[in-house]
Amino acid sequence: MLYSNDTTNITSCVSPFHAARQPLSQKMIEATVDEVTGLVDAHMLQPGLGMVPMWPSKVIPVKEHYAWIKERYGQKPDSFGQFVINGGDIVQIFIDRCRQQKQAAFISFRMNDAHHKEFSDPKPGVNPGSSIGMSVTRHYVEHPEYRIKPGSLRGTDLVQNWAVEEVRAQKFALIRELCENYDLDGLELDYLRFYSYFRLDETPLEKRQAIMTSFVRKVRELLDKTARDGRRRWLCARVPCHLTALDVLGLDLRGMVAAGLDMVNASDHYFTTQQHDLVAIREQTQGAALYFELCHTLWKGEKVTAGYDVFPYRRATKEHLQTSAHLAYARGADGISLFNFAYYRQHGQGEGRGTFGEPPFEALKELSDPKALAKQPQHWFIAFGWRAPGMKPPPVPRKVESGKPQKFNFDIAAPSGGWKQNLRLRIQSDQSLSDTEWQATFNGEPISPTNDASEPFAVPYPSLMGKPEELRVWTVPAKLMREGKNSAEFTSKAGKTVSITFVDLA
Repeated sequence: MLYSNDTTNITSCVSPFHAARQPLSQKMIEATVDEVTGLVDAHMLQPGLGMVPMWPSKVIPVKEHYAWIKERYGQKPDSFGQFVINGGDIVQIFIDRCRQQKQAAFISFRMNDAHHKEFSDPKPGVNPGSSIGMSVTRHYVEHPEYRIKPGSLRGTDLVQNWAVEEVRAQKFALIRELCENYDLDGLELDYLRFYSYFRLDETPLEKRQAIMTSFVRKVRELLDKTARDGRRRWLCARVPCHLTALDVLGLDLRGMVAAGLDMVNASDHYFTTQQHDLVAIREQTQGAALYFELCHTLWKGEKVTAGYDVFPYRRATKEHLQTSAHLAYARGADGISLFNFAYYRQHGQGEGRGTFGEPPFEALKELSDPKALAKQPQHWFIAFGWRAPGMKPPPVPRKVESGKPQKFNFDIAAPSGGWKQNLRLRIQSDQSLSDTEWQATFNGEPISPTNDASEPFAVPYPSLMGKPEELRVWTVPAKLMREGKNSAEFTSKAGKTVSITFVDLA
């Protein structure tokens, strides 16, 4: 079990060890390790955004950096920057605590993060906020020509072009400093923060792959050179779980494994999903351990106000997580990873974002046990999730016109002993379905409607849940269920055109 910790959750979330607006402390860093002791094998700390060190650095001296931030943006250091300026070392505190708690200490390094870069060239009167200090460097600002699309404010355009050797050198210098100065157990290269690396019209696929694979090989050599006591340090890559995105990003998984990659962490970027290409990714990563990533949310709604962390979320329940992990093991995964798991907790701003609560830590032990998962209740779903680069539109939301059937496909892994009970199949819309008539089939067989639209399992943090009038439900006989592909087809027989936003089966 891999547990990713973005560090910023320590102060952005209200938790048992952090009250709102409290500054960072050593005890908080230690507590974020302590709370998953005995539940995870490796803890992956993301020390910032892969731009500005959260450790004493000679590559980017922190005091000089924040003095420049103050001069350019008028912003004081955030809590993390001030902690390091005051002599703190977030990375060393983390490693020491992991050793005490018997967790393998990894650093997860963001390779091209986009957060807050829209404020790098602020207009007069615009307040970029204190987070600008961990988001941009003097080098980034002084080289706008290195950005994917200079002048654009889109995240995929604000990041830097990896075809430029100097861009790669900046990242490698920070990684080298971490590997030389700290006794890490492993390093993850996070290629999903952010999923843009090249100007595709300028850098063909073969060149993209050569650049990325060469970088992995260089990092592998660095890890081996700086390893202590002759032990191997693990090298992991966080990559898309969708094949189309791999080529766009230049990620040749076979080549990367041959170059020294030990672990592949397949991710839907920000969401828990059950629609992925894990079977094909397993075939491409022979020789490496394959992990599948689960997150705190299935999809997010529209912003309720301006800024970051201002979305309502359909949060993943214990059953969503367990079912998704069961499918991942059935399709070739060796283990499970968790990303943004702390964000079940209260964070961000804006009303109407749903109920917050403590993460379902109680589910973690079973997530590491494929046999136990196969015995658990199942909750299958199709949600919006992430549209990966190069990917066709996700299966939802989807407009349904009267008289035009719409098919939705599930990839389903059977529970141990097969299905013993009937299931309920639900569709959810973003508008009332009161004036519509529907019929449905499952695996080609007609199924009967039911009035029971209740949630199949307890939902501790309700958000983006369908109202009764926004739901339609059918009973699926257990005998219709099968391993692998299962298809549900819905037809609106009468009424207006509507949009299906969520489908689930339990």
